[in-house]
Amino acid sequence: MAKASQQETPLHQDGRKTSYDKWVESEGIPIVKTFFVDDIRSVKLEWWERKGGYGAFLQMEGAGQVNNCYICEIPPGKSLKPQRHLFEETIYIVSGRGATTIWNHNEEKQTFEWQSGSLFSPPLNAWHQHFNGSGDEPVRYLAVTTAPTMLNLLHNLDFIFKNSFPFEDRFDGREGYFNGQGVLYAGAYKGFTFAGNVWETNFVPDVRSFKLMDYRERGAGGSNIKFELSENTTACHISEFPVGTYKKAHRHGPGAHVIILSGRGYSLIWPEGEPIKKYDWHEGSMVVPPENWWHQHFNTGREPARYLALRAFGSKKYRGVGKRYKGTVDRKQGGDQIEYEDEDPMVRKLFEEALAQQGVKSKMEKYYQKNL
Repeated sequence: MAKASQQETPLHQDGRKTSYDKWVESEGIPIVKTFFVDDIRSVKLEWWERKGGYGAFLQMEGAGQVNNCYICEIPPGKSLKPQRHLFEETIYIVSGRGATTIWNHNEEKQTFEWQSGSLFSPPLNAWHQHFNGSGDEPVRYLAVTTAPTMLNLLHNLDFIFKNSFPFEDRFDGREGYFNGQGVLYAGAYKGFTFAGNVWETNFVPDVRSFKLMDYRERGAGGSNIKFELSENTTACHISEFPVGTYKKAHRHGPGAHVIILSGRGYSLIWPEGEPIKKYDWHEGSMVVPPENWWHQHFNTGREPARYLALRAFGSKKYRGVGKRYKGTVDRKQGGDQIEYEDEDPMVRKLFEEALAQQGVKSKMEKYYQKNL
């Protein structure tokens, strides 16, 4: 079994740089190229003039340049520069507390407070500014954006960063836009079809404690919630699975940035017919499976494992681009999920050995039998 490494296959085999590559290099901050980040809390940052804070790009190979990821830090008692841009952005607060102000041209400004664990998305092309609410501690956040798609398509920085068009269908300045309230959808609603477990909101106070719903499709007694934020075409979800269990292997499109919120374990990742790579994770780790690669998540710790996945073009309301995978359908039926009875025997053996090392008892037997 191949082990994880920071040295992976180059993103562009022919050596050519995309418009996005050129922009990233021009920003003058570190560029980390990998499949896996051991701890997003300890990634080294450097001064980022555009933001007015410290930053680094996480050029995750599994993103496939449909989306990207960066980390930014706001010094104690400071704020970042006001920003607007013609790409979607989802922000997860890694540490610290503070506030963000949002506005569109002549509209009144709206300000909402956040803390470690908060999740939100500044509406497309709306002005926004982030403030550190502490005079002693820095704020660190991680953002996943559609900048690669937009920059590679338009290859004009002024149009991306200096466009004055207000998307009032996404943000009309109405009061309470970021109050944290939301609506749970299932079935059909206003012409959209939801598969269930979908929470539409514009602000999540804390993804680490957000209440989840049963999600049997992935097996092992797991739970899940999917978010629709700020009328985006991108999406994100939280998943959690119990002690002594693991999820069914599956595959999907590129750009799912999986951030471990709690627990310890590992993920297996492999393309069809190729060696399996094992990535050990803990709170703060992040992994991005490449498009069409099988991957499977295992909880070997003593508490439930919870992760946040920030995805590209996964909205249930607005269909994006790319292939539509059948991630919860048995591959024997033309889907993209491997049922427990069909997985390589090595998968179960490796899990049992990992549990034994931690002194944790497996709870998988009933799921093997019932295939729940």
